[in-house]
Amino acid sequence: MPGFSGFTPLVRSLPATVPFVGPETHERATGGVFRARIGANENGFGPAPSVQQAMRDAAADVWKYGDPENHDLRVALAAHHGLTAANMTVGEGIDGLQALAVRQIVMPDTAVVTSLGAYPTFNFHVAGHGGRLLTVPYRDDREDLDALLAAVHREKAAIVFLANPDNPMGSWHSGGDIEAFARALPETTMLVLDEAYIETAPADAAPASRALVDLPNVLRMRTFSKAYGLAGLRCGYAFGHADTIVSFDKVRNHFGVNIMAQIAGLAALEDQAYLGRVCGQIDAARKRIAAIGRQNGLEPLPSATNFVALDCGRDGTFATALLQALADRRVFVRMPGVAPLNRCIRISCAPDEALDVFERELPEAIVAAG
Repeated sequence: MPGFSGFTPLVRSLPATVPFVGPETHERATGGVFRARIGANENGFGPAPSVQQAMRDAAADVWKYGDPENHDLRVALAAHHGLTAANMTVGEGIDGLQALAVRQIVMPDTAVVTSLGAYPTFNFHVAGHGGRLLTVPYRDDREDLDALLAAVHREKAAIVFLANPDNPMGSWHSGGDIEAFARALPETTMLVLDEAYIETAPADAAPASRALVDLPNVLRMRTFSKAYGLAGLRCGYAFGHADTIVSFDKVRNHFGVNIMAQIAGLAALEDQAYLGRVCGQIDAARKRIAAIGRQNGLEPLPSATNFVALDCGRDGTFATALLQALADRRVFVRMPGVAPLNRCIRISCAPDEALDVFERELPEAIVAAG
């Protein structure tokens, strides 16, 4: 029986794919379980005990829908950033918020600028709305602000996407440079600024919360998935000019952020002492990953994230072989997908038990990769 014929031409033209292949997919394919899950940039140190307790206390209430206004979490986020609730919207992680931003702006053939090899989920959303994606290469393993700005002006782009700190390389720009970039954009270009890793970055890597809120064409996006250890709950937020934020209410899934995510996000935000401790653990893990890499002839790149990119010193073919050799040894890591970034493998910060496995298996994996 033929498939449904009513899909739009755009949907029919798109490949059936997802931006990332999850570790579970690998495990199902091979029939084994990874001994070290250090490729998805999850926070293996987990959420705060106070957050876990808040979730246990709330378990009996999951028969309820979450508050469709996300009121308490928005108010708490506003206080945390010195803004108002009108400057805040909450969504199903940064990926979900990116989808909503793209939906509001991108039509078929709308020009969108990003970096070649940057976070691919954003590109997935743009393609889904028929946008015309234009890319500029990294420079010195960082997103090239000057080249991005030039492409925006040349193409009259409606959106420019920038991650700071960057995924997949872990690099970053100063908050001053980000603010200057934002203020140099045309008023008709929306900056979608992905700050998923900002809690693990140096203090000067982000503009102050109020620094860009006067600009209607800036959306800053953050998440509870990384430093707060809540990736499985899918809870993130965007903040910016109130007139821009209110537009999300026109298109968002008003019951998309479930009650448990709202409660956990609120509890996580309240426990800044734990956040400070886990960021210290992440920093220690970054240092250990770097040392393991150097011991095996791989050069760690500077990182402001919860992962370290290790330069294999060769090309993407070797890095792919090394990734597979590690997977054969039940160690899950990832790598960038575009040259020359794909000369690296990317190792997520994790507790010592996982990094012990990585340290033991890496030398033989390098030999097996040739």
